Formats: sequence, structure tokens, C-alpha cells
Amino acid sequence: MEEEIKEIRIMDDEVTKRFSAEELESWNLLTRSNNNFHYISLRLTVLWGLGLLIRYSFLLPLRVTLAFTGVGLLVFLTCVIGLLPNGRLKNFLSQKVHLMCYRICVRALTAIITYHDSENKPKNGGICVANHTSPIDVIILASDGCYAMVGQIHGGLMGVIQRSMVKACPHIWFERSEVKDRHLVAKRLSDHVEDKSKLPILIFPEGTCINNTSVMMFKKGSFEIGATVYPVAIKYDPRFGDAFWNSSKFGMVNYLLRMMSSWAIVCSVWYLPPMSREEGEDACQFANRVKAAIARQGGLVDLLW
Repeated sequence: MEEEIKEIRIMDDEVTKRFSAEELESWNLLTRSNNNFHYISLRLTVLWGLGLLIRYSFLLPLRVTLAFTGVGLLVFLTCVIGLLPNGRLKNFLSQKVHLMCYRICVRALTAIITYHDSENKPKNGGICVANHTSPIDVIILASDGCYAMVGQIHGGLMGVIQRSMVKACPHIWFERSEVKDRHLVAKRLSDHVEDKSKLPILIFPEGTCINNTSVMMFKKGSFEIGATVYPVAIKYDPRFGDAFWNSSKFGMVNYLLRMMSSWAIVCSVWYLPPMSREEGEDACQFANRVKAAIARQGGLVDLLW
């Protein structure tokens, strides 16, 4: 009995530590540094103080201005494009506007992104699946290509953004009650990917943010459709800024302010070769195979939970 309790505690610790910020090996002049390196010398303390002044008095106001500019342009321009009749011109302008606005938002985070194997980028009629560390995963990927987003309908500012975006591009937004209906969700996704003129769907099958050390179990819904899956691995470098969103500890506004007050958000993105469901393979096995490929490429731990 004692051995079983010990095993449960070990497993619980292995799970819970995936939802806390990645512990750094060295002191990096950020407030999110390793607890063992809060103080090393007077010289480094002075440098940290100067860095704090630069980040909060210069970089933060500049980045907040860029963020409001990007979001404001996205809302305004997508509403204008939504007035155009459906056709090639509308699709062309919509893609250009989305790319421009997402790239402005990426600049607001001073994101330094390295994209690998761009020949494998998701194509229309497919599903792009990626590991999930932060809400900014969306703009990291969308600043290099256009996607149809999938998500729950929100109120407030997020709701305004969603309503404007869907006027210019066929994103898939669900009511709270609809999200629980797996058959309805699968039907909406299936109808979208069957139309080869529509953008690839972007999905994060983990369903929650993990601290970029691991990949947790993928939900099988998006793997039941039968569409071509384009796996993407995202790996952040925590030395310059921690991208992980601990939603139980920080609200969205607090989290974004922490991101914008970091030195930079540095990450690598790998586009993996497209994968299809093999004969005799069920949705769970397919999801696990895709998850293993993402973990292997991103240097992440492939977890079974």
C-alpha cells in the first residue's frame, strides 16, 4: 500500500511540474530567474537594475503601442474586407491583412523566430497540429502563414476580434454549449477540410498550455476526421523570456505584460512532413504517432498522460 501511494505521489509530481515555469540553469537578468541565482554579486545586481529600467521604461511602452496597433488594424481592416463579395480578391486581401497584423503583434513581443523545413508548411484542406505552450503560439505560426482558427466564442475584446476576423476569413467559432457536442465539432471541422479552397485549420490537441518541456496526451477529435495532418513542433528558449502561460497563477493581461517586459521571446518552429492515418490505425494511435514525432523533433518529453 505504501509503495502504491509513493508511486501516485511521484506521478502527481511529474504531472504538476509540467504546469510550472521551466527552471533555468543560470541567472539571466530577469525576475523569472532561477531561485538559486537571485543574488550573485553587486555588479550583476546593478546590471539587473539597469535592465529592469530599460525593459519597463522603454521596451514595455513601445511594445504595448505596437500590440494595440496590430490588434486595432486587424479589427478595422477585417471589418472592411468583410464588406467585399466572396472571391479571390477578398481571400487575397484577407491573407495579406492577417499576415501583416500578426507580424506587428510578433514585433510587440520582440519575438525572434527561426522557421525550419518550410517546404512542409500546412496546405489548404489539411489540419495543422502543434504542441501548446502559450496563447502566442497562434501568432508565432500565423505570422508565417494563414490559418483558419478554431475556438470558443468569447465576450469583451476577444469577442470583438473574433467577430471581425470571421467576416474576412472562415474561422470556426463555437458557442460554449456546442463545444461539448463532439459530433457537431467533428462535422464542422470535416466540412471545412473537405473544401480545398479553405485555409488549413490550426489546432492544439493538448487542450491546455504545458511548460515547453513535454508534450502531453493529444485529444483524438481532430484525428478522427481523416484529413491530412501537418505536425508542427514549437520550442521556446526560456533564457530571454518565459513564454509559458500558467493560467492558474496569472490572468491574461498580467501574462501579456510579463511577456512584453521580457528581453525577447526566442523560439524555433519545425514544420514536419504531413502524416495520414494508416490502415488499421485508430484515432488514438494516430494521435500518439503524431505526438511522438512532434516531441522527438522539438526535443520534448513524450508523456502518456
